[in-house]
Amino acid sequence: MNNTSKNIENLGFDTWFLEAAVPESLDLFEIARVVAVHKDSYTISDGETDVLAELVGKIIFSATSPIDYPAVGDWVFANFYDENTFSIIHEVLPRKSLLKRKTPGKKIDFQLIATNIDVAFIVQSLNENFNLRRLERYLVMINESNIQPVVLLSKSDLLYIEDITYRVEEIQKDMPRLQVIPFSNENESGLDSVKGIMQAGLTYCLLGSSGVGKTTLLNNLIGESVYKTKTVSRKASKGRHATTHRQLIKLDCGAMVVDTPGMRELGNFSVETGLDETFPEIVVLSNKCHFNDCSHIKEKGCAVLLAVEQGQLSAERHQNYIKMTKETTYNEMSYLEKRKKDKQFGKLIKSVMKHKKSRR
Repeated sequence: MNNTSKNIENLGFDTWFLEAAVPESLDLFEIARVVAVHKDSYTISDGETDVLAELVGKIIFSATSPIDYPAVGDWVFANFYDENTFSIIHEVLPRKSLLKRKTPGKKIDFQLIATNIDVAFIVQSLNENFNLRRLERYLVMINESNIQPVVLLSKSDLLYIEDITYRVEEIQKDMPRLQVIPFSNENESGLDSVKGIMQAGLTYCLLGSSGVGKTTLLNNLIGESVYKTKTVSRKASKGRHATTHRQLIKLDCGAMVVDTPGMRELGNFSVETGLDETFPEIVVLSNKCHFNDCSHIKEKGCAVLLAVEQGQLSAERHQNYIKMTKETTYNEMSYLEKRKKDKQFGKLIKSVMKHKKSRR
């Protein structure tokens, strides 16, 4: 391998990726990291230079899902040409983590957000955007990906300290192990706490709705206004997308941050582990249910429903768990049916092509 140097180590490359890589490819290609995804191309970095890249045809023709394509954060094997001004991606290395969600709208498929993320910052503002149920949705997605979650509560300058404390306690009442940091992009309170937990060599991801201050936070972490922000409507307390595509930014402290566009819709499926880790008390209670296959909706002898009745489990948290369980079951069935149809369609195409060849 030509570049297992300090350059790619500074972008987060470690022995895990080296041991997971195909040995033959180490001799044939350079290693680089995907730092931006565009409509028909990518930007990759070898630790020294950012280079525009395209995919080799083999990746395009063998892909059966969006997950098969490179995403921001991926490590790839690539060839560099024309004095490192252009490159071709030949292979995606195995991933430590894969942050994904259901595609927006009615289409049932996965949408890649980012890969090889160590810590996900879930950003919610302390005003109208604060929503425990939405926070739980983000946690399901993050926990499923085996990524460490941290909650950042922005706009702390708009609330009294008592109100901020109440919000933090609301979160930690149901999720006591979750780290929560209030901060303000305006007066910069709490920003040192955010910077203080960021470590060199680790990759962080900013997740949250539009208008919560993710891009302003990124500018504050960088130390200058590199990225454009957009104003928030006072009437609706909603922002427009300042970030239009996913990109990986390296900070002076050595940490990397992936900024993502705001998400209006956050659907999940194939997230059984994520649900269990986000709602651990329900998992514990379900072991005491009378029926092994209890749905925790209306069965007699349901320990989860009893906990709701006795005030040990909030009704809202229980309802959100049931809602997401139903959604993921439905979406997973629809996805499997879609893959089955795609497979049958592929077989039909092959059959037609084979028939055409035999008639020549």
